Amino acid sequence: MSIEDIARREAIAEYEVVGRPPEPDLQGLVELAATLCGVPRAVINIIDDRSQHQVAAVGFEPDVCSREDSMCAVVFRHPGHTVVADARLDDRFRANPFVTGEVANVVFYASSPLVTPAGIPIGTLCVFDERTGELTDAESRGLALLAHQVVDVLELRRITRELGRSNESLAQFAGQVSHDLRTPLTALAGFLELAADSPELVDAPRAASALSRAEAATARMSALVEDLLDYARIGGRPSRRPVDLADVVADVVDDLDAQVAATGASLEVDPLPVVPGDPTLLRALLQNLLSNALKFGAAGGRSPRVEVRCDELDGGWRVRVEDDGPGVPEAERDRVFGLLERGAAQADPDAAGAADGLGIGLSTCRRIVEALGGRIGIDESPLGGASVWVLLPEGDRALVAA
Repeated sequence: MSIEDIARREAIAEYEVVGRPPEPDLQGLVELAATLCGVPRAVINIIDDRSQHQVAAVGFEPDVCSREDSMCAVVFRHPGHTVVADARLDDRFRANPFVTGEVANVVFYASSPLVTPAGIPIGTLCVFDERTGELTDAESRGLALLAHQVVDVLELRRITRELGRSNESLAQFAGQVSHDLRTPLTALAGFLELAADSPELVDAPRAASALSRAEAATARMSALVEDLLDYARIGGRPSRRPVDLADVVADVVDDLDAQVAATGASLEVDPLPVVPGDPTLLRALLQNLLSNALKFGAAGGRSPRVEVRCDELDGGWRVRVEDDGPGVPEAERDRVFGLLERGAAQADPDAAGAADGLGIGLSTCRRIVEALGGRIGIDESPLGGASVWVLLPEGDRALVAA
């Protein structure tokens, strides 16, 4: 699967339209498309990396088919209309099961792509008939306009859901910042305490080393405060310059030294790339992910195993933080990115492996990743716990389809 397919799948998930009853607004648009084009059948197709989902239809019952069988999957990533008078004579479609009679008997076919504001094609508005046909210029323009309106409806639904959470998000932002600062502050306090307990005349090298590490932690904390608060201001934007993730992770591990030592953690890190991004925001991101992995991996008094892995993809990188903790059930993997949300095991204080703090950290992580044009999600880890992955695009582009 390419990075574009992963980005498309995540964009589709944000609209929360797949697997649900047809929305009245979408149903109205598909009926209007059929009437405008003078055909008996029309459909809104949402196409992910595996399947075509018919989320609203007229003239037949909406269903799901494999992407390989989909006619629209052949053309939906290309800009502009596709109009085919007789699909039986078109090399792209003549062997398709929707044309041959195996699934349907489509002859006339026309579609207009559904493209998100971020430039990600997610499907089509499609009209078709069992006899040959054509579209006039006015009908073509109308179909394109209706396709734009389909995306507008999906965007309006998404924005409405987000606005419903915005007041709570703003009220909790100060808590997020203080949570993010807790780790470097803890590291700073530990190093200064070590220095205070090291008499200069007896152990001067040890005191000097501890004070040096405290100074470095203080500098990182100051940068974190300044950049996070700037990012929070209206109009604040993250910087975008080359960032060596290996250096970032090294700083994070240094700040987490006390947590690693206290848990007896085993930590393994892949070679990491230089990526375009904001160094402070990327550091806050990886600090959250590693701190959570150590925390939940250590649930029940075990010594956790944490791995930082990196896969190079077509168009960017996927960085994964793997742990051997309790994991996050699949049904809860999107919800835990909300403010103050936790997975079931973490929400129950009496549950085995319970721990606090997951919700605020992952909420911050999602904000940072989206500001950098990337994506974030959770899968099951080969280690048995959670695998939190981050897609980071190369160059100066966000995750858009080719």
